[in-house]
Order: sequence, then structure tokens, then C-alpha cells
Amino acid sequence: MLNVREIPDDVKWQLAARCAASLPAIYDAAFRTAAGDQYEACEQECWMEVSRLVCDVVRELALPVKNAREIATSLHTVMTVLFGPDFKPETLELSDDGAVILIKRCPFLTHGHTPGMPTERFFPRCMALILTAVPLLNNTYTARYVRTMCMGDRQCEIKIEVGKPVVDKKPARKKA
Repeated sequence: MLNVREIPDDVKWQLAARCAASLPAIYDAAFRTAAGDQYEACEQECWMEVSRLVCDVVRELALPVKNAREIATSLHTVMTVLFGPDFKPETLELSDDGAVILIKRCPFLTHGHTPGMPTERFFPRCMALILTAVPLLNNTYTARYVRTMCMGDRQCEIKIEVGKPVVDKKPARKKA
């Protein structure tokens, strides 16, 4: 019998990431009908909570978030760690106050897609995650989507720029 220690770390990482990327589609299939009109709001709250986890990891790893490029690069790093090696982002610096995250491959579209499920359902999840995380990392910055794969574009393009300061109305996550 194979011992878990005998499985290479990269294989364990890919399997765990594939499982994590599949969970939103599994929950969608299991709960959307039962929750009805409340499903979208509940799911958005879940992804906003995931954004707080992303911010916790950025802080735990002491990743920089002083400007748009650092925010984009730190998000790129943490999202790759949390969502796995199938997440293929690239960060472009536009200026000191602006950067763009390009996503050329998304594990949620690769592994988390149930046949027959509209890919448009992925956008509110991602949007809740990114639009919440960016100002939590540095409240001088905001994010906006320019393109999205789940809505039919060739790649995702998320612009991070100086924006109106945002105040998080929900208290910070308590550490377990």
C-alpha cells in the first residue's frame, strides 16, 4: 500500500488544488436549487471570506502590498499557492500606481467546471474575491475587471489602481 509520504509533493499539490477548484461547482450543483434566490448572495459572502483568507496568507508570508505592482504580485503568489499550479497569472506594471493581472489559465474553469454548467457563474465568485481582497491588502487601491475568461474572453485582465479608499464593514477573520 502506498504511504502518503511516498507521493511526490507536486502530485499532492496538484491533487489538492484540483479538489479545491472543483468545490465551487460541487456546491453549486448541490445547493443552488435548494437555496433558490439566496444562493448567489450566500456564495458571494463565502468568496468574500476567501478573500480574507488570501489577505491572511499575504500577511503571514510578509508579502509586500505598498503599491499596485506589489499587490498584484502578492495576489499572484498567494492565489497560485492556494489554487494550485493550474492558475497561470502574469503581472504587468503600468505605472507606480497601476498594474494588471493577466490570467491565461484558471483552475476553476479547468477543473471546477461541471458539464452543462454556465461558465458565467464563475465570474461573481472571482469578482467577490478580488474586489474584496485588493482594498483589504491596501485600502488606497481598488480593482476592476477589463476581461474575463468565464464570460468568453481569451484571458482575464484585472486592473489594480489607486482608487477611493474602501472600508471593510466586516470584522477581520479570527485566527483558529
